[in-house]
Amino acid sequence: MIRFLLLVLLLAVPAHAQELTLPASARQISDRTSALDSYDLPTGVFTDGAVPSRIVEGRVERLTWRLQAGSSTTLQILAPLRDQLQAQGFDITFECEARTCGGFDFRFGTEVVPTPDMYVAIHDYRFLTATRGDDVLSLLVSRNPPDGYVQMIRVTPVGTQSAPPIVIEETGDGAAGLLSNLTRDGHVILDDLHFRTGEVALGEGPFASLNLLAGYLSENPGTRLALVGHTDDTGDLQANIAVSTKRAEAVRTRLIEAHGIASDRVEAQGAGYLSPITSNATPEGRDINRRVEAVLLVN
Repeated sequence: MIRFLLLVLLLAVPAHAQELTLPASARQISDRTSALDSYDLPTGVFTDGAVPSRIVEGRVERLTWRLQAGSSTTLQILAPLRDQLQAQGFDITFECEARTCGGFDFRFGTEVVPTPDMYVAIHDYRFLTATRGDDVLSLLVSRNPPDGYVQMIRVTPVGTQSAPPIVIEETGDGAAGLLSNLTRDGHVILDDLHFRTGEVALGEGPFASLNLLAGYLSENPGTRLALVGHTDDTGDLQANIAVSTKRAEAVRTRLIEAHGIASDRVEAQGAGYLSPITSNATPEGRDINRRVEAVLLVN
């Protein structure tokens, strides 16, 4: 049976540990952890020219993820995380959505990890703060379809047990994830692969998406894959087609050489900037458009 990868964020506290489980498609984008720092924890909506807050000090973790949100709303992304926090004994002390938060003013009056590691749509985000004893955190979620973004800033008092690192945990059940999207839609974005503008090399990995694709091909001998590279709109079309093709070829080579997939079962093509999934007008939009997709081909 194909084993899915489930991303689990472990949040430890002195008395006991708890887990905050993100969707299977979630990929951690950044980790800015300081052993000792301060954070202005928002406590209310933007009013009288400022976001009300209180300063908390300790170990500060600033973490972000990107996930495949599809048509999910920001509430659909946030609600399961909020429920998990409450089940673990956290009190939700403040919560708002974009309009009631204060829109532009709240977004720029509170701390947000810089783009492209976090994206916030001014009219489409949700925010909450939660506390349990001296342990405090905030969650910020937003969307740039088809992607969703999650930011967590957590402060743990110095002297308490440190939070363990984020881990990738295997699970044999439950997660919808990449493969169900591939079989349902006929294509899927390999969003744990990331390319800077003009970059064609694939990092060392390991990449969860390629493990899953290799397993799927092994268990379904009547299928093939087309890997299609995409770029942002920097430069002319022919140059971008060449770059996107090289990106797809790098992924194809990795599946053949590292995962033992027969060469006639994967092909590589490049679309350049002809098929964006969001606007190239912003840095975060260009980052999202630089991608490789897998297209399912049935013999």
